Amino acid sequence: MDLGRTMPVTSYLRAFSAALALVPVLLIEPAMAQAPAAAAATLDSGNTAWMLTATALVLFMTLPGLALFYGGLVQSKNVLSVLMHCFAIACVVSLLWAIVAYSLVFSGDGAWLGNLDKAFLAGLDAIKAPGNFPEALFVMYQMTFAIITPALIIGAFPERVSFPFIIAFTILWVLLVYVPAAHWVWGGGWLAAKNVIDFAGGIVVHTTAGVSALVAAMVIGARKGFPSHVLPPHNPGMTMAGGAMLWVGWFGFNGGSALAADGAASNAMLATHLAAAAGAATWSVIEWLKFGKPSSVGTVTGMVAGLATITPAAGHTGPMAAIALGIAAGIVCFAVVRFVKTTLRTDDSLDVFGVHGIGGILGSLAVAFTGTPSLGGAGLAEGMTAGSQFGVQLLAVGVTLVWSAIATWIIIKAIDLVCRCRASEEAEREGLDLTAHGERAYDLK
Repeated sequence: MDLGRTMPVTSYLRAFSAALALVPVLLIEPAMAQAPAAAAATLDSGNTAWMLTATALVLFMTLPGLALFYGGLVQSKNVLSVLMHCFAIACVVSLLWAIVAYSLVFSGDGAWLGNLDKAFLAGLDAIKAPGNFPEALFVMYQMTFAIITPALIIGAFPERVSFPFIIAFTILWVLLVYVPAAHWVWGGGWLAAKNVIDFAGGIVVHTTAGVSALVAAMVIGARKGFPSHVLPPHNPGMTMAGGAMLWVGWFGFNGGSALAADGAASNAMLATHLAAAAGAATWSVIEWLKFGKPSSVGTVTGMVAGLATITPAAGHTGPMAAIALGIAAGIVCFAVVRFVKTTLRTDDSLDVFGVHGIGGILGSLAVAFTGTPSLGGAGLAEGMTAGSQFGVQLLAVGVTLVWSAIATWIIIKAIDLVCRCRASEEAEREGLDLTAHGERAYDLK
């Protein structure tokens, strides 16, 4: 067919112009309609890279940081058992987190507990907001927190508990104490609804672990010869090396809790470092004045106290307030450590309550004031004053403290009905390295 003869030129031109006019409608408008969805699903490579790094740093805190820190503080015949406890906890909690614990903390909108929508890590989002990095990475980051929290507790009863007890206690404690507390504060639970501030775990990690450690030390009982005949740490150098790893790893613990590579993460890292330095220096000065010389173990313990205290406040506290919190941590935690051992006569062997528990509580309460702009802080939640924020913080600490204490007591008593919590007298005398694991840390021949 000859189109030139059947269709006038003018009609042809009009039809062609109309077709051209449809191009913007067909191409541009659908692209504009898809733009918001595409933007919402865009991976932020900077945030992703930082969170990958922070996740590795937090795991580094437990393995090898905490393992070496604790390992140097016990006797040489028990050092492998402490390392094994940390390693086993990392394995057990990782699997438990993937199967059910992550879902119970971070899925659903229940006030007291999450649901099982993401059990076995089903239905993870490709991109998670805020931060715009994969939810799989968020799972892994939060997993490292769940690992180190029960690992902290073993410092209350090294050298005297059975290995099966460690496994059973870890599983039950994570499910009954850590999971509910994490959901209340970080998973959208009832404390989150009240605008509680716990930037990186002063309540969820340090209060739960510290209080549980004190209860466990009381229930399980002291080491043989406590307090007068307990030998000093077998390797303070190992403890200081582990403490240095904790200091570095804590930048991921606190800085990573901003969930972005931004100003909040930068401020959190600065506050973290200054509080650690102030805590270490303060503890050293106290020992110097009281005993005539500062010890390496005391210095690194003060550092950890400063870190535990700044943890809940790191993202809200200015540099000078962070130094003040570090100094307060050195003074208060030093006093409580001595009180627990000399007055309460409780063998919290590696001072978990005095350092982590008291530090976490102190920082969780102080953030109501250090977080205010007048003291250089980043500000509180909308509508909150220092007084109202302190009330919420006190409520959160109080409820978490009571729940942790009661649940821990029940867990230990229940386990003891099934398997003996305490190692035998022969095992304690020979050392858990050989009796529980058939190995020695050092060849003494």
